Amino acid sequence: MTKNKELQLRKDKVIAKGQKNLYPIYIDKASNSELWDVEGKRYIDFGAGIAVVNTGHNHPKINEAMHQQIDSFTHTCFMINPYESGVKLAEKLSDLAPISEAKSVFLSTGAEAVENAIKISKAYTKRTGIISFNGGFHGRTNMCLGLTGKIAPYKRGFGPFPINIFHIPFPIEYYGITIEDSLNALKNLFASTIDPEDIAAMIIEPVQGEGGFNIAPIEFLKELRKICTEHGIVLICDEIQTGFARTGTFFATEKYNIEPDLITVAKGLAGGFPLSAVIGKSEIMDASGSLGGTFGGSPIGCAAALAVIQTVQEEQLCEKANKIGDIVSERFYKLKKQFPESIGNIRNSGAMIAVEFVEGGNVFKPNTALVKSILNEAINKGLIMLSCGINGNAIRVLTPLTIPLNQLNEGLDIFEEIINNLLKN
Repeated sequence: MTKNKELQLRKDKVIAKGQKNLYPIYIDKASNSELWDVEGKRYIDFGAGIAVVNTGHNHPKINEAMHQQIDSFTHTCFMINPYESGVKLAEKLSDLAPISEAKSVFLSTGAEAVENAIKISKAYTKRTGIISFNGGFHGRTNMCLGLTGKIAPYKRGFGPFPINIFHIPFPIEYYGITIEDSLNALKNLFASTIDPEDIAAMIIEPVQGEGGFNIAPIEFLKELRKICTEHGIVLICDEIQTGFARTGTFFATEKYNIEPDLITVAKGLAGGFPLSAVIGKSEIMDASGSLGGTFGGSPIGCAAALAVIQTVQEEQLCEKANKIGDIVSERFYKLKKQFPESIGNIRNSGAMIAVEFVEGGNVFKPNTALVKSILNEAINKGLIMLSCGINGNAIRVLTPLTIPLNQLNEGLDIFEEIINNLLKN
């Protein structure tokens, strides 16, 4: 029996089925965009731990910052005895976020950030209604599942969810959902179901993550900003997957020339260490007198995050993200010309890239089975890839932004070989 199979059997005996792993591959070590399993096999990482290690695995600068912090102390609780690294990180985030006079609260996970953004919005507005979007993903806690607009595998069997959460369509031209369709649905909601003056917040991903890397049109987000301002609604931009240079700007919201009221961040914030935050306008952030958690704002996480920000700036990872996006998209479009009946929409915002697979060129016939075959072939050939989308028929590329271009092209060569083998037969 191989070591991977042995570990999988051991895991199945002691870990709940719900925390299943996509691949029965157990990692032993990692460096930048490469992973090696316990049997010594090498993999090129096109997933980055779901957009977490934007700065690559084991970046020496980030590791050094964490080691130095560990040698000093590992925990005091930021709400009991704070430390300078937490203050410095909040200062950096205030400078970087597209929000004037911003303040932050530190937490541990993306779901915690979303939960606290909702709490802050309710405390500030004294309202209870929340608007979210079909296809959105905001986490796995009860409130976050209520906000999430994707049933399988996240919501099934876990209801009921909190009341006064309302979903409207996310505009996706490829699926025939126009900006006007979404705005009309919002107007209808206000006219028929809940008064806008009872809405505390509206939460949206500038680029949907699990929902399929659908990109919010600029004019749509601008209109939402106007509507929220008109009705006193807090606009929350969920940047948990899009943040920290992933889309070619430090925050995806920068591309829209709007000012959100709150931004949620996690994933790429601390280079692999659990750390999250809500960044928001001071007036709104200060409305709640009780925020935080025992492990929120870990000193190790804060040290790592400061090194992440420095690395993004010094290594020009925003520019690198755009270059990665251009290279991958160009390769995908060439494949689409070869296989127009199987490859549907290709979309990207910086290094957040997705390619969708369909049957017979029909957008409404998702080819989920093909995607599963591609992923299985990829892992066998040493390439880690992830799926996404409401129907699981899109493959997303989330490489570390530090990936050497020769490794990026090596991974794309593997992907092209798989596509040719599967679709030519």
